[in-house]
Amino acid sequence: MRYDECEAAIRELVNAADEDALNAFGLATVTRLLEADLIDEAGEDDLDEDAWAALTTAREQIATAGATDLRAHLDRIDEGILADGDMDPGLLIALSALEHWTTYLEEHRRSELHELALRSVEEVDYRVSAALDDFLATPEMAAEYARIRQSLTA
Repeated sequence: MRYDECEAAIRELVNAADEDALNAFGLATVTRLLEADLIDEAGEDDLDEDAWAALTTAREQIATAGATDLRAHLDRIDEGILADGDMDPGLLIALSALEHWTTYLEEHRRSELHELALRSVEEVDYRVSAALDDFLATPEMAAEYARIRQSLTA
């Protein structure tokens, strides 16, 4: 499967999923991305101390915090970004995932969960570097696509 086909298939899965599956998928995915080693590899020069504290709190509260609380954490993170266009790629994936989840909670747009799924795919690609013309060839990418498919069709 090529990358564009994978992306389209994920969009179809998101569009066809019911609300319970969407919520479960979104929470599981953002939790996975925030717990991944992505953030641990980032340098202290990417965020100031308050932004790191806000990110830590968001990570700890992701399963229970509502959109208002998560948006407040994201605002603190945004204010504390020190990187000038060269943020650690793993941290960028994690922050993007948090933004998509928070926006989904605020606005309930399925497109936010499609983007969240793509950040999850990017996280795997960051670790194993999948080929665009055979995107699911690596076991890790095939497993992530299967997790996404299973979560959204449960």
